[in-house]
Amino acid sequence: MAIVYERSKGLTNAETHYCPGCTHGIAHKLVAESLVELGVLDKAVGVAPVGCSVLAYNYFNCDMQEAAHGRAPAVATGIKRVRPDNIVFSYQGDGDLASIGTAEIVHAAHRSENITVIFINNAIYGMTGGQMAPTTLLGQKTTTSQNGRQLEGQGAPIRIAELLSQVPGAKSVERVSLHNTQNIRKAKQAILKAFKNQIDGKGFSIVECLSTCPTNWGKSPVDAMKWLEENMIPYYPLGVFRTPEEEI
Repeated sequence: MAIVYERSKGLTNAETHYCPGCTHGIAHKLVAESLVELGVLDKAVGVAPVGCSVLAYNYFNCDMQEAAHGRAPAVATGIKRVRPDNIVFSYQGDGDLASIGTAEIVHAAHRSENITVIFINNAIYGMTGGQMAPTTLLGQKTTTSQNGRQLEGQGAPIRIAELLSQVPGAKSVERVSLHNTQNIRKAKQAILKAFKNQIDGKGFSIVECLSTCPTNWGKSPVDAMKWLEENMIPYYPLGVFRTPEEEI
């Protein structure tokens, strides 16, 4: 019988720890498939920070390095500079990249480090119990914003793609979503392009992936997908914000 679909060789056989309906698994699949399709799995090095993706080293079938909370871009920079022929990527959540790791991601982009960053934005702290994140939407309730996030005192949610698009060294900046088949296919192309940029030596690339967190949002997986589409995308519009051909 012909095989029409199978697990990517870029993933191990380990069962993931992610909650049902979480789209981290989809993102993992897209990254793994991209590395295989580009023929660079055997020289890929991933950097997993603190957060829901802290155990990513169990799932990707390539070399992985653990980083302290928020420091994945700095660790990835060190690896890439020492081993420039390797394909180096960080895989980070919003509590990691957009909060404690803001300085690291901005300066890695500013230096145009030739790395690829996969940024998972689910608008909440997932692993630690559902606290308000820098990306939590106005009015969104979390364990630390039980009346909903307020503009006064808590500020507006950070739009990382828009922020980094203003950094001259950020050569490729794109935001995609993982909430339906059509957008998952677009996300795959964005991730492929980000890795291809690194292969071609074009500098810093980041793909922001809008993701779900059914457990901490208090929603079913289906309702979480709908909530992302109706609430996150209007504030975090999808699209390409920078390409290597553009100059600031």
